[in-house]
Amino acid sequence: MKLHFSAEHPESLSELLLARARRVLLYGPPGIGKSTLVKALAGSLHKAGRPVHCLAADPGMPAFGIPGAVNLGLWKQDAWEVVGRAAVCSLDAARFRLPLIEAAGELANQVEGGTLLLDTPGVVRGVAGAELLTSLAHRADVDLVMVLMREGQPLHLSQELRALAAEVVAVEASASASRPGKGLRDRQRTRHWDDYLSHASKVDIDLSEVAVLGTPPRQATEAWVGKQVAFLDGSRTVGMGEVVDMGEERLRILLPPDNRRTGVILVRDAVRDESGLLVTGKRFAESVVRYLPPSDLVPDDKLPQDTGPRPMVQTPSATAVLMNGVFGDPQLHLRLAHQRRSLLFDLGDGARLPARIAHQVSDVFISHTHMDHICGFLWLLRSRIGESARCRLYGPPGLATQIEHLINGIHWDRIGDRGPRFEVTELHGEQLIRFNLQAGSAGIRPNGETVIKNGILVDEPGFHVRAVTLEHGIPVIAYAFEPVPQINVLEEKLSEHGLQPGPWLTRLKQLMNEQRLDEYLSLPDGTSETVGALAATLTLTTPGSKIVYATDLADTPHNRDRLTLLARQAHTLFCESPFMQKDATQARRTGHLTTTACAEIANSAAVRHLIPFHFSRRYEGTSWQVYNEIAANCPHVVIPATTDSANHE
Repeated sequence: MKLHFSAEHPESLSELLLARARRVLLYGPPGIGKSTLVKALAGSLHKAGRPVHCLAADPGMPAFGIPGAVNLGLWKQDAWEVVGRAAVCSLDAARFRLPLIEAAGELANQVEGGTLLLDTPGVVRGVAGAELLTSLAHRADVDLVMVLMREGQPLHLSQELRALAAEVVAVEASASASRPGKGLRDRQRTRHWDDYLSHASKVDIDLSEVAVLGTPPRQATEAWVGKQVAFLDGSRTVGMGEVVDMGEERLRILLPPDNRRTGVILVRDAVRDESGLLVTGKRFAESVVRYLPPSDLVPDDKLPQDTGPRPMVQTPSATAVLMNGVFGDPQLHLRLAHQRRSLLFDLGDGARLPARIAHQVSDVFISHTHMDHICGFLWLLRSRIGESARCRLYGPPGLATQIEHLINGIHWDRIGDRGPRFEVTELHGEQLIRFNLQAGSAGIRPNGETVIKNGILVDEPGFHVRAVTLEHGIPVIAYAFEPVPQINVLEEKLSEHGLQPGPWLTRLKQLMNEQRLDEYLSLPDGTSETVGALAATLTLTTPGSKIVYATDLADTPHNRDRLTLLARQAHTLFCESPFMQKDATQARRTGHLTTTACAEIANSAAVRHLIPFHFSRRYEGTSWQVYNEIAANCPHVVIPATTDSANHE
């Protein structure tokens, strides 16, 4: 397409519009200068006596109005005056292109006479770009399309442009036109949104009285706060605000005074993040915390059910089950998602785990070697006979010798070379000391020493396991399972933008992990884009859900500080709570936590879910009292739907 006009000389374009165009769509990639040219054309046409409207149709970075919406403006006094608005509640024009097209079409129908300029999103590739271009042109009854481009750069969607009923002209972009970096765009967008909310007040909405369109689910409280929402009257937007709090069947929203409420609320993925910026929220993947573990993890329902409720936590990365309940021997089975691999935290009674799981246990993290935390080693040992892979054990000083003694208490005269193999790692302050053992093979063999970094025992591409040493009269170790954020490339987004997979995606993930978001990356079609923009458009990052396991620790300031730091903002904290406050003397004597101490640690660490366990059997039949005492001090405790409260009643 030949360049007939220049954005740096808009006078000739104004003459074209005055002569034969009333509805004009400006098309081009981000940062090409569409909004700047729209403003110049509006000023020129206004001077010629023609009324000028503009549809700012990029919800992520509108030229005027508020983000998350299509804004209709009328040019007055060298600026746009907003005269209409249709909520999209998203900054992603490609993903929510159909509601965006509908919104733009309805606003365009409100314009009578004069010139209407469409400042379109910079989506110029793939299915999304094609649908936006053709549908916006059709819905707004466009008679002229201005294609902003630079000499020598490829023209995307050339076939779709030729197929339009409207006249198409090429405009050379201004040499000074450029796209702001992602950080600057986020700040500018947020400033416009904050200005809009500057005089807003809080209103409470009863969710039982409204219809909610969109996501997230109502029970996912944490996914609602910060969401941009809109009130709809039919298809018209009559109010837009921001969720600041959510309780049971109640939504608290910041709403400006000139907005009104209705019985229909729209919510999508525009949200204020932890740093206060209005961004595209991550797609919500709900985790599960409950007390009914999956049947395949508890294969024998005929086992005695005297160990109390058995908590289960399911996150995108793993499923964790406290196998022996809140009264039984400590043993947390953590099953990695999409893998035949398990981790164990402590080795209490292993009767509830089948032998096939033992063969898939790669790592065992032992807090200390009191009987109820290590007795399951014999189950593991027997179940792994004939297993060639080495199982890694981690624990406090002296663990290797104790494991050796347990193995040597058995005659291995018929085992040959089929004896289970173990690598035992002891945590000595900042030092990791490793040993190798094999049942039926004499002796314990040193296997090197390393300095621990940031408390990380295991550092794998998908997760870390971090440890801190606490006091219980003897050293005790608490552990944190920390999945790394998962970066997933959305295949449908690649298709929409006409991009082919290749090594560049690996490079994209690497740059994302290194937070080099403003760096440009070359694409297969010869163009380039910032890492931040590609990340927002093409990928879905799932944050890691940290799970912390801590048991048998004295209530001391040192222990509290170290555990609080380890559990900071964890998804779930499994924390011992053996004694109620009335038995605090017994807790101090035996070096354990009380319900109050457990709750206070969870509060200090700001965990999302607290699962107390390792209850003293003196509370069998009255565990409801334990839960109630914790709940009185920590609102995040997870309580079974049914406890032994019936006995109380």
